[in-house]
Amino acid sequence: MRKIVYPRAGGVETIQIVDSLNPIPGPGEVCVRVNKAGVNFAELMMRQGLYGSSPKFPFTPGYEASGEIISIGEGVDSFKEGDRVLAMTGFGGWAEEVVLDEGRVFLLPDGVSFEQAAAIPVTYGTAFHMLVHLGNLAKEDTVLIHHAAGGVGTAVSQICDSYGASLVVGTASSPKKDFVESMGMRFVDRDAEDFVEVCKDMTDGKGVHHAIDPVGGRHLMRSLKATRRGGKLYYFGASGAVKGQKRSRTSELRMWWGMPRFDPIKLMTSNKAVFGVHMGLLEDPSIFRGHLDALSTMLEEGKINPVIDSIWRFEQVSEAQMHMHDRKNKGKILLDFS
Repeated sequence: MRKIVYPRAGGVETIQIVDSLNPIPGPGEVCVRVNKAGVNFAELMMRQGLYGSSPKFPFTPGYEASGEIISIGEGVDSFKEGDRVLAMTGFGGWAEEVVLDEGRVFLLPDGVSFEQAAAIPVTYGTAFHMLVHLGNLAKEDTVLIHHAAGGVGTAVSQICDSYGASLVVGTASSPKKDFVESMGMRFVDRDAEDFVEVCKDMTDGKGVHHAIDPVGGRHLMRSLKATRRGGKLYYFGASGAVKGQKRSRTSELRMWWGMPRFDPIKLMTSNKAVFGVHMGLLEDPSIFRGHLDALSTMLEEGKINPVIDSIWRFEQVSEAQMHMHDRKNKGKILLDFS
């Protein structure tokens, strides 16, 4: 079989596709023949050596994949060969075949495609965890989301619509204005408008109930300022550290030096909350399984439907990553291993 490998930290030119022995499942494991795999900004940061929870180089990235079970290890009785599944790989999903514990595999409903399945776990799982699990999203709530045209942004817009949120403010670059507005969001040009002022103006000066920030640095404190008393801020990324496809020490330092030091007294007196979210490091797998169950139901009921930006053959992984580096994607990017 073939798989994608990051041999060392660097630009897209370092990515390799190598031949490897076909994996054999052990007790309690299954082997999945990958059909589609999701591409996330985290995997770009891994390649640059910026993702703290990554394995040591060399390694195969890939958080999520969909495909069919082709072999089963001893003691596995919940799956059979030929089952269509979603695989929460964590790492290793960017390969033609992957072996993982049966607890990280989920049966796909008949009506769910491989494309939909591979597009849901990280983006929709993250959005659901923040807004619903942590934030108790309610009807008429107001939400701010940055990088609104990306995978998490489009997931946030659909989840908010499903729960009856009254306003979603989405920041993005000006070429994505029509797309963001087509998703039902109030578009904010990140280069020409002050999103804090927009959030205040749209809420009679109060601010939004929820602000979701994947940027970091000084940007994070501005997102907190956009929330109302009793509001919630969620931080789940560090895109501010990434400028282009090669590592930038200047951008990293600027982001880290700009990170706010939250004052617990001010948080207390304003009844605000700040959540740090890293879905790959959740210690209780039952939480994420519950999220996927809820999202599966929402998908079957037509309440969500992943927006697929593009599907690239896995041999074009470098081009797919550059598409994301250049901030061209509108929705989810997938790799095709079929």
